[in-house]
Amino acid sequence: MTVSGWLQAVIYFALLCALTKPLGIYLARVFSGERTILSPVLAPVEGLVYRVCRIDPKREMTAVSYLFALFAFSAVGLVWLYVLLRTQKFLPLNPQGFDNLTPDGAWNAAASFLTNTNWQFYSGESTMSYFSQMAGLAWHNFVSAGAGLAVAIAVIRGVTRTDVKAVGNFWADMTRSLLYVLLPVSIVIGLVLVAQGIPQNFHEYTSVTSIDGMKQAITQGPMASQEVIKEFGTNGGGFVNANSASPNENPNGFTNLLEMLMMFAVSAALTYTYGRFAKDQRQGWALFATMSVLFIAGFAGSYAAEAAGNPIVHQLGVSGPNLEGKEVRFGAAASTLFGTISTDTSTGAVNSTHDSWTPLGGLVPLVNMQLGEIVFGGIGTGLYGMIVFVVLTVFIAGLMVGRTPELLGKKIERREVQLAILAILVLPAFCLIPTAISILLPVATAQLGNNGAHGFSEMLYMFTSVTENNGSAFGGVSGNTYLNVVTGIVMLCGRYLFIVPAVILAGSLAGKRSVAETVGTFTTYSPIFVALLLGVIIIVGALTFVPADALGPIVEHLQMLQGKQF
Repeated sequence: MTVSGWLQAVIYFALLCALTKPLGIYLARVFSGERTILSPVLAPVEGLVYRVCRIDPKREMTAVSYLFALFAFSAVGLVWLYVLLRTQKFLPLNPQGFDNLTPDGAWNAAASFLTNTNWQFYSGESTMSYFSQMAGLAWHNFVSAGAGLAVAIAVIRGVTRTDVKAVGNFWADMTRSLLYVLLPVSIVIGLVLVAQGIPQNFHEYTSVTSIDGMKQAITQGPMASQEVIKEFGTNGGGFVNANSASPNENPNGFTNLLEMLMMFAVSAALTYTYGRFAKDQRQGWALFATMSVLFIAGFAGSYAAEAAGNPIVHQLGVSGPNLEGKEVRFGAAASTLFGTISTDTSTGAVNSTHDSWTPLGGLVPLVNMQLGEIVFGGIGTGLYGMIVFVVLTVFIAGLMVGRTPELLGKKIERREVQLAILAILVLPAFCLIPTAISILLPVATAQLGNNGAHGFSEMLYMFTSVTENNGSAFGGVSGNTYLNVVTGIVMLCGRYLFIVPAVILAGSLAGKRSVAETVGTFTTYSPIFVALLLGVIIIVGALTFVPADALGPIVEHLQMLQGKQF
């Protein structure tokens, strides 16, 4: 590890902290229906959308009605993208003449982009037309992120309100997410990315001949517009297969820093928004502190492993960090920082090949997802995922002190605890069971690029990634009909079977009355609470996966020390 490497991380975190409060205030004003700096321009547009779509933004919904609206919107989006991908060769903006996707391929891609996963069993530059990239994938990048942000706001309202059974209006929250948050930032940052050299055009691919006579196709297309929402919306799906390791998607150190900031921006700001809604900013900073500790620990672990390098390579007389699968313009520090951030969130974008990381270096992105991607997390998903852990922590604290647990003055009872546990069980259920089944099926194991512990890591990483709607690939797994169908189902379950108990939990809390804080109240903003919350996250979130991780990255690390190769 180097001073330069740590300095990159320090500068990044300082910029994130500086961005959290102003953006958090802005989000609170947007979703409270207050006037913002963009209101003079966007308020008339917002009003027009409500009139055309017959939306009454003041008419709030119960938790069940909110979920019904979300599911109806999602179902339409799933069908739209599936049909588009099955008919893309008949549609415009297809200069490469790409064929329609197969039924299972279209199903997987549709489920992937609907759920904000953006898992890709295909190479974008050789599969998707420009029309599919824009009207299908980029459109879902916006609306899936908007839906996640809307759900987070609904959960915040439910937790912070008292004696009210409504959690907001889904259609209004979705409209404001898109109009006031995602679109303005995407337009501005998209132009910055174009200025940095990322393509934004409808040209055919450029054929060039290298100095050694080899022909190569340079990818063109509307790339910058997809890149910005891919990162800001914590989607992660790349226009090209190499994702953010490609110079076309991520040309230099400045764009690398900008993309990393976009991944954490809204998720970090939502902790401040939560404090504003709770009328106690200490509540939000407690969540921010918890997430920050986990983020810093994850980066330190992965950076240490990658900086130490591979002892097998060292025996060949080549010292230094592990640079296999990394872009030399980023190196070990910027690669591990990017990988840690993208797996802390549900982004899944990569600027290096995780399959080439050392076993312990690759274990960190895996554990980041196994925690529930609550380390700032995806746009919206990280905040409501963390609140689920807060409810569970408050319950455990109540047992420790021998009194009824309370969150913001509202009693946490059996119903709330059951809903929190149901949400937390989604990840292990839909990650570990499909992994165990698939690792025994030749139809699945035949698609692995490696055998032994590393091959198991590839399978475990894949199902962890799709369950958590992350989308980053460890690498080494090729798609086929079985994996396309199964991972598509798992993505939908991972997304919506977590949202359901989270929103119903919020609705249950919204209907409760708040009692005054007393000397016996266990505060949910103290350092003791942060420490207890960290303990619950690690014990409940991470230790569930220790046996599986031991069979993969941990065994592989021990074998690497013995000189074993795969």
